[in-house]
Amino acid sequence: MKAVAFTHSKPITDSDALIDIDLPMPVPRHHDLLVEVKAVSVNPVDAKQRLGGEPLGEPRVLGFDAAGIVRGIGPEVQNFAVGDEVFYAGVPNRPGTNAEYHLVDDRIVGHKPRSLNFAQAAALPLTALTAWEMLFERFRIPRDQGAAGTLLIVGGAGGVGSIAIQLAAQLTDLTIIATASRPESVAWCRELGAHHVIDHHHDLTTQILALGLTPPDYIFCVSHERLHFKKLTELLAPEGALGIIESNAGPLDISSLIRKSGTLHTEYVFARGMLHTPNMTTQHRTLEAIAHFIDQGTLRTTMTEHYGTINAANLMRAHAALESATVRGKIVLEGF
Repeated sequence: MKAVAFTHSKPITDSDALIDIDLPMPVPRHHDLLVEVKAVSVNPVDAKQRLGGEPLGEPRVLGFDAAGIVRGIGPEVQNFAVGDEVFYAGVPNRPGTNAEYHLVDDRIVGHKPRSLNFAQAAALPLTALTAWEMLFERFRIPRDQGAAGTLLIVGGAGGVGSIAIQLAAQLTDLTIIATASRPESVAWCRELGAHHVIDHHHDLTTQILALGLTPPDYIFCVSHERLHFKKLTELLAPEGALGIIESNAGPLDISSLIRKSGTLHTEYVFARGMLHTPNMTTQHRTLEAIAHFIDQGTLRTTMTEHYGTINAANLMRAHAALESATVRGKIVLEGF
């Protein structure tokens, strides 16, 4: 089968930073679904893994988001059958989705939204799971539209921010403040449901006060938390909640957070699938809920760019775009 891999950590400007290869067909075991991959999307974690500096030697296939068709099932699979259309985010300790066929544990897979094509669906899983788990499981924001307060999303125009804005706007009564710096990003955040958009390159506290708003009860820092963390702990409302998602944050000063009895929440979307936690099937149920809201018209895909077929050249373009930090929503690729 065709796949795209890397063998050494190289800058994306190198001609062989990613390469096209052929691999044997994988065989499903236990809880595995064998999925014929129809479309994938790219995430910042893809580029971070490529640049991780690991000694490889053997080709490693990257990619987490995928939408496709189930072509085989392991003996312990439940809830899926051959022929089902699915979408999901894989895990880092297994081969990635940038391949014609991919094995994934059925407990972290959802049925693809019927109203979306494969490319539109592939944009959603990793970011939707990340946003849902932070808002509704870590922060425990009620989904009955009775929650009062303010949510600040730092990095509103990216993949996670784009779905977090929608989830908060459609499923809660929170006042949503997003950060964005370019005119097209500001417009995108407003279109998705943000009530206010401020610029993360300028002082956030001053901008929030200028809007006549109180300090946010919840702050979801989607990216560059080391850059913003101290200011965010100072900005957060007393007894508020601050959430971060990056796994390489390093030491963080939480003294300001402690003084106001604030809580710090971390979200690593791969934890359940990698560690086989007792509640890992929660991700299956969350993706089923996301698909339901998509088909109802409550949520929309965050796909903004289609880079063509899945091959090394197009994935290198996608990685380069991600590394430029100017991507709105999600980049997808489709077919081999």
